[in-house]
Amino acid sequence: MENYMKLEIPSKSQNEAFARVVVAAFAAQIDPTIDEISDVKTAVSEAVTNAVIHGYENGTGTIVISATLRDNHLEVTIIDYGIGIADLEQAKLPLYTTKPELDRSGMGFTIMENFMDSCHVLSEPGKGTTVTMVKTFGRADDMGA
Repeated sequence: MENYMKLEIPSKSQNEAFARVVVAAFAAQIDPTIDEISDVKTAVSEAVTNAVIHGYENGTGTIVISATLRDNHLEVTIIDYGIGIADLEQAKLPLYTTKPELDRSGMGFTIMENFMDSCHVLSEPGKGTTVTMVKTFGRADDMGA
C-alpha cells in the first residue's frame, strides 16, 4: 500500500515547526513509536532549517516537502531552489558550518543521517539542494528488541 503527500512553503523559519508536524502527522497513519516520530520530526527540522538558513540565506524562496509511505517505510524529500552547496563532502562533515556568526552547530547532516535510516543529498551550486531521507518503522520489533 502506498500513500503520498506534497507541501510547498515559503522559506521562513517559522514554517519549520509546521513542516515537521505535517510530516509527523502523515507518518502517524502507519502507527510508529513515539521515538520513531521524534526521529522523523528532528530530521525534517534540520533539513528545512538548512534550506532556510543556507539554501536561501534567510531570503525568500520556496521549499517543497514530499513524503511517501510504502508499507512500513517513510521517504521524505525536501527541496530548495537556493544557492546550492559548493562542496557537499565538506558540508557533511560534523561541526562544519558556513554560518558560525549565527551559532550554527554544523551538525545538521550528521543529525539527519543518525536519526533516519538513510539520507542522500544532491546539490548543484546556483540550482539548489535535494535531501531525501528514509525511515523504516518497526525495525526494533523486527530485530527482537
